Amino acid sequence: MRNNRPGWRGGGIAASGASMAQRTLPLPRQQSFSPPVVPNPFVHPGRLSAGDKLRLVLLGIILLPLRAICMVVLLLLSWLSASAATFCHTGGASVPLTGWRRRMIQATLSCLTRTLFFVMGFQVKVKGKVASLQEAPIFVAAPHSSFFDAIVSALTGMPSIVSRAENLSTPVFGTILSSLQPVAVSRQDPDSRKNTVAEITSRALSRGQWPQILIFPEGTCTNRSCLITFKQGAFIPGVPVQPVLLRYPNKLDTVTWTWQGYSLKELCIMTLCQLFTRVEVEFLPVYVPTEEERNDPILFASRVRQTMATALKVPVTDHTFEDCRLMISAGQLTLPMEAGLVEFTKISKKLNLKWNHVREQLDTFAAIASASKGGRIGIEEFAEYLKLPISDVLRELFLLFDRNGDGTIDFREYVIGLSILCNPANTEETIHMAFKLFDQDDDGTITEKEFACIIQSALGLPDLDVSNLFKEIDAYETGKLSYDEFKNFALEHPEYAKLFTTYLELQRHQLGMAEEDDNIQSPEAKHTPIRKSAVPVSETRPTARNKVCPADCEEDTSSTSDKKDD
Repeated sequence: MRNNRPGWRGGGIAASGASMAQRTLPLPRQQSFSPPVVPNPFVHPGRLSAGDKLRLVLLGIILLPLRAICMVVLLLLSWLSASAATFCHTGGASVPLTGWRRRMIQATLSCLTRTLFFVMGFQVKVKGKVASLQEAPIFVAAPHSSFFDAIVSALTGMPSIVSRAENLSTPVFGTILSSLQPVAVSRQDPDSRKNTVAEITSRALSRGQWPQILIFPEGTCTNRSCLITFKQGAFIPGVPVQPVLLRYPNKLDTVTWTWQGYSLKELCIMTLCQLFTRVEVEFLPVYVPTEEERNDPILFASRVRQTMATALKVPVTDHTFEDCRLMISAGQLTLPMEAGLVEFTKISKKLNLKWNHVREQLDTFAAIASASKGGRIGIEEFAEYLKLPISDVLRELFLLFDRNGDGTIDFREYVIGLSILCNPANTEETIHMAFKLFDQDDDGTITEKEFACIIQSALGLPDLDVSNLFKEIDAYETGKLSYDEFKNFALEHPEYAKLFTTYLELQRHQLGMAEEDDNIQSPEAKHTPIRKSAVPVSETRPTARNKVCPADCEEDTSSTSDKKDD
């Protein structure tokens, strides 16, 4: 058995686990991967005090039945008006309502909707001027935090909205909604998103044939603590838009409807039991896109969002509806729901990840973090998952994942770590190099003894039992690992590839320090001239001839490139 591998010189690696010199790793972090200012905009854990509950009960005894009766009457009147406006209308949703039909919708339904909100106890304060159809074909309203945001429709003359196709079949409400001729979105249609964008674009460019369109570009409800990523649908047409801001300056918040918090029924009852509920609607000046923004809807959406966030004095984050889906999945995996929040849109674009792939990584993360509290991975859980003890090599790998240095790895750090650190290191060259390192007798297979010898030496633990890890890799249960078995396991567990390259870096660091010590000359030798040509190159880097450090990798730039990119 050859002993010219790094770490086998004088048994150095066996002791390196305990006596390895400390080194400081430069770990520059991309600012674009920094965690969001608002960790979870989809939660509103409102709690009622005893005084709040008593007040709601006392007021509700009187207000709730009266308001409920008035609401039913107003909804029936709205249904009659909507039915009359659409009666015998040929063409259905594909032909815009015109003439008296459109005027009836704008006047009657707008008035009834305002009255409905008044009956529910809403005190509406309006700032700014509503833009005409010629000035801005599209309204973009944010932050979207409640079904009560529909008050914007009444204030803007009942424009068309974007709604699920299922809502159109709802009794009473479906007829009212149909009279607004909404852009219907069908979840069953795989081309629904493309068709929706095409319909919005067609209406926005119709030069007044269709009414204005009201869009909530966030696409889901938040707690109003920030503005999440705007979807592009309202900005693809490249027409002027009018930003609309919503505020609910109430001491007791009974309107915020998020993924974690009060249910729809609870919010309705609590709001109707309030003496009044304040809402402020502000119409900002029309935003006219530049030529660059018309050609780039992402840029257009981003700048409009920033304008609105500045006016609201709130930060922006890159959360999207896809984060909500991951959050729900995390809850189903018994993780804290906020564990699934990764700012999916930003992460997916920068790391070229698909939602299904991130969802699979969430399963793996949940399996690792199942024994911990708070949905985060500590170094103990990390070591247990890898079936390895805590060592210098493992600590360094853990440090690379732990981006904020808090001693734990959350799901966001895990996804970034796999994409930036592990997957780039998990190359065919790295896997082949590792296999040759373990295959000490060059027979094309790795025995458990060979496997244990390298692992024990690398971690500095001569008594370490690696039989469980070996059996997991030995898919064919032959007692030997073929290259295919070794490669398949490495591809499914990219953490080991980075662990291996980290181990090589530590060994090169240790060897480099040893060479620096050897180069310290005595005082007499300092005055002895040495001719560079007299020293063979091979003698200056003896490790370049072994299997792990081939001559073409002397500079070792490939193994650290992922840290430089991160």
